[in-house]
Amino acid sequence: MSQAVLISPFEMRIIVVDEKDNIISFKSKEKCHDKDGILHRAFSIFIFNDKKQLLIQQRSKFKRLWPSYWSNSCCSHPRPSENYIGSAEKRLKEELGISCKLKYMYKFRYKARYKEIGSENEICAVLIGKSDDPIIPNPEEVSDYKWIGLNELKRAISLNPEKFTPWFKMEANELFSAYKKDITNL
Repeated sequence: MSQAVLISPFEMRIIVVDEKDNIISFKSKEKCHDKDGILHRAFSIFIFNDKKQLLIQQRSKFKRLWPSYWSNSCCSHPRPSENYIGSAEKRLKEELGISCKLKYMYKFRYKARYKEIGSENEICAVLIGKSDDPIIPNPEEVSDYKWIGLNELKRAISLNPEKFTPWFKMEANELFSAYKKDITNL
């Protein structure tokens, strides 16, 4: 599908979709996250190393939604004319300084409200990859990061669920149960 989209350098546009992930329009990221949110595309990346540890990040304190919360390796939104995997691989380099091939696992729909500030309302593709590259975090996006074993992560989420983003908790639960073999075979 080829559509010409004018994008102001000051306003990032993301893909607005229907319940079946069909493109409806393109709106600003800000508008898509206002109030109850407008349904849009997103992706979440889970990067594992050779030790089968997961790279998690603490979101920047400058993030509008869930600042300073711990989350998956990287997440963002495909831009107009981008697909999930291509956009995610590009974003991984921009946000964490690493490159690797990503594998699509599944997609799901969720909504989550952050205080009275705004909401996520997304159809989110979950992708996995493997890398032992040095991490070079973009400080505008990432406050901190660490590699963590899956059992340790499960304990941390169980003990302090309020420190983790809502989508990460949903994705981790599904990924570590239904897709454990895919992780093992990375």
